[in-house]
Amino acid sequence: MTIPNFTLNNGVEIPALGFGVYQTPPAETTSAVESALATGYRHIDTAAVYGNERGVGEALRRSGLSRGEVFVETKVWITDFGYEATLHAFDKSAGKLGIEQIDLLILHQALPGEFDRTVQAYRALEKRYADGRVRAIGVSNFMPEHLTRLFAETEVVPAVNQIEVHPYFRQSALLAADTEHGILNQAWSPIGGITFYRDGSAGSTLDDPVIGEIAAAHGRTPAQVMLRWHLQQGRQVIPKSVRPARIAENFAVFDFDLTTAQLDAIDALDTGVRGGPAPADITRENFGVEIPEP
Repeated sequence: MTIPNFTLNNGVEIPALGFGVYQTPPAETTSAVESALATGYRHIDTAAVYGNERGVGEALRRSGLSRGEVFVETKVWITDFGYEATLHAFDKSAGKLGIEQIDLLILHQALPGEFDRTVQAYRALEKRYADGRVRAIGVSNFMPEHLTRLFAETEVVPAVNQIEVHPYFRQSALLAADTEHGILNQAWSPIGGITFYRDGSAGSTLDDPVIGEIAAAHGRTPAQVMLRWHLQQGRQVIPKSVRPARIAENFAVFDFDLTTAQLDAIDALDTGVRGGPAPADITRENFGVEIPEP
């Protein structure tokens, strides 16, 4: 089966469904990505701070697929922000991945307290884009106020904003802001993982009765329903797993449709409580991780 594409704001096409490797141990990354590529995934999302770019590169080499058949995305971590440092961050990631050109390179977070450093990092992405070393550039976990500040000081509108979106945390205002500016919303944690209710108690979207009822009506799993919810609302999704059966399950989401009422019912599950760190809290002091050389 061929995965449909979204067209980014610069004309580059990205598969609507990708494969993520967040928290995948380096020793397991190669086999997980090999399984995903064999299943039919053609977009792999990694990051410098994940520590598994080498494993992704090895899977690409083992796959037998040509370089142009797989869309590779990675992210620059905050400790490598700054113009020269971010130029070098590209070299580190490309070296570990073993590729000359990265399809999509994004800033992993904003640094609200050091936004000048964030701007310089993005200008380095613009340089690599102008050089043809990357096909598209973007951001991750940027809130509307971060985007406004970025637009004022840079030239290239981000192609994507990779953000936490799932039924319990929809970020409607941010989704709308991205769409208004032609930025593709890319959902990380698209099926929720460990999520939180309004009272702060932990739960899982996989156990939600509303999602379960919709899944039963379609003869699907809750995970498939949530991925379909994203896709029908125009978001690119990057689920992750190391289990071949789950990797295949997450791929089988293009042969059914949710009704408008079902989409609305999932929207109504939003709690407004995020599972990941708040973008406003990101600092180099609290989240600084040195990214090693290739």
